[in-house]
Amino acid sequence: MQIASIGIDLGKTTFQLVALGPTGQVLVRRKFSQKQFVDSYGQHNQPSLIGLEAFSGVHFLCRALRAQGHDVRLIPAQFVKPFVKSNKNDFLDAEAIAEAVARQNMRFVPIKTDDQLDLQAIHRVRYRPRLRRSRLHQSPRRRLQEMSLRFRT
Repeated sequence: MQIASIGIDLGKTTFQLVALGPTGQVLVRRKFSQKQFVDSYGQHNQPSLIGLEAFSGVHFLCRALRAQGHDVRLIPAQFVKPFVKSNKNDFLDAEAIAEAVARQNMRFVPIKTDDQLDLQAIHRVRYRPRLRRSRLHQSPRRRLQEMSLRFRT
């Protein structure tokens, strides 16, 4: 069984995995918990092209799979959506990810290190008070607009 690409749809507690062959037929459909997947699947299979949908908690899993020798790529959700064939469910999402990751001209998200993620969190914490301050200043204006009072700026 020659696997061309693997798509993994990550849920809160389970992972849906779909492996596609060279012609695009579905070879494997499996459901894993996160612990089962990291402990068993990645170590016992040949290195493969694995696609995952990009979101905040996926970078750890990508680094773990890369350490096991897989070629892991993150795809933004808006690039996966056109590949979903019919009604949305987890297995169809995983199949769409597997199909999208095999495309030559697909744009991918870089996998971040722990240091990059920490720096990103620091920037968010520093930016949050500025957001709150502007929301606080806009709050009375929005309330007065609801009462049809308008102010020029």
